[in-house]
Amino acid sequence: MDSDEVISWTRLIVLFWAMGIAAWLDHKERRVPNQFWITWSKPAIFLWFLDLMNSEAEWYVFATAAGVIAYASVAVIGRPTLKDIFSGSKLDIAVCTWYLVGIAGVIQGLLMHTDESIISVLVGDASDSATLWWSTFAVFIPILLVDMAWRLRLIHGGADCKGLMWVAILVPSWSSIPVIFPQAMDNAVIAMPPAIALLVWGGLTFLILPIIMVIKNIKDGNTNLKLIWHAERMNIDKVIDNHVWLLSSIAEMPNGEKKVVHKTRAPRKTPTKEKLTAEINILKENGVEEVWVTRKYPLLVFLWPAIIPMFLLGGPMAYLMPLMGL
Repeated sequence: MDSDEVISWTRLIVLFWAMGIAAWLDHKERRVPNQFWITWSKPAIFLWFLDLMNSEAEWYVFATAAGVIAYASVAVIGRPTLKDIFSGSKLDIAVCTWYLVGIAGVIQGLLMHTDESIISVLVGDASDSATLWWSTFAVFIPILLVDMAWRLRLIHGGADCKGLMWVAILVPSWSSIPVIFPQAMDNAVIAMPPAIALLVWGGLTFLILPIIMVIKNIKDGNTNLKLIWHAERMNIDKVIDNHVWLLSSIAEMPNGEKKVVHKTRAPRKTPTKEKLTAEINILKENGVEEVWVTRKYPLLVFLWPAIIPMFLLGGPMAYLMPLMGL
């Protein structure tokens, strides 16, 4: 086993171990502290720079990688401000310097490789140095996409976004980790970045959930066709202590009669504990003992097992594109 393989397998072990811990924390506490990502960023950065050293990268490739990391760091330590810099904040001064180094690396890389575009890299016509720099610069793409998805509320969990950004740094390209069955990846013209591929595999894993919910509800005797695929019945006294959205409520009919109704979708905004308690009390006053709820499933719980198909098969686009005739 050569040094490249050692780094690749180490990355995979770090990926599986760290994402497993993050998934457990997200499941139990519904939050993953920023300090967790800061701690695990150290082996990710070390392995990336070790990989670049092994590839005999020029200084501007390291600087570009530093710029990528600086951009991702905003998610956990915030963006430095002029006020903080002038006040003498060592952290903000260091991050600002980090940005400047990254900008210098990007500018130098563009000056060195403008004659070899990213398209030439994709078709395999670029030089090794150009391929290395463009592949390093391209790590900006998944981090930017994840950042935009969070800002547009396409991904709701902050820990989910930070986790995907961390994956982008740990696994900057498909050559960074071993893929057991690489045939489809080798024949693919374009492959989505590993971090985005993990998100897609996680989404496909999530599609299994409705099947499980339908089987569970039918077994428990729940046959509401609008709810059984994503919700379940729960004792009303257990709602407040579980990570769930309450779907049941009391509605007053035009004739003055009160009736229990069940929403088919979770609320857009999670209610405060006080508001949830008030809703539960109203249900209890009307003799309701069981309610319909839908669980708050953290994305990290689905991203962790999604590492397995990514490790075995690579990116899902390599299999979907031939089906679309591409």
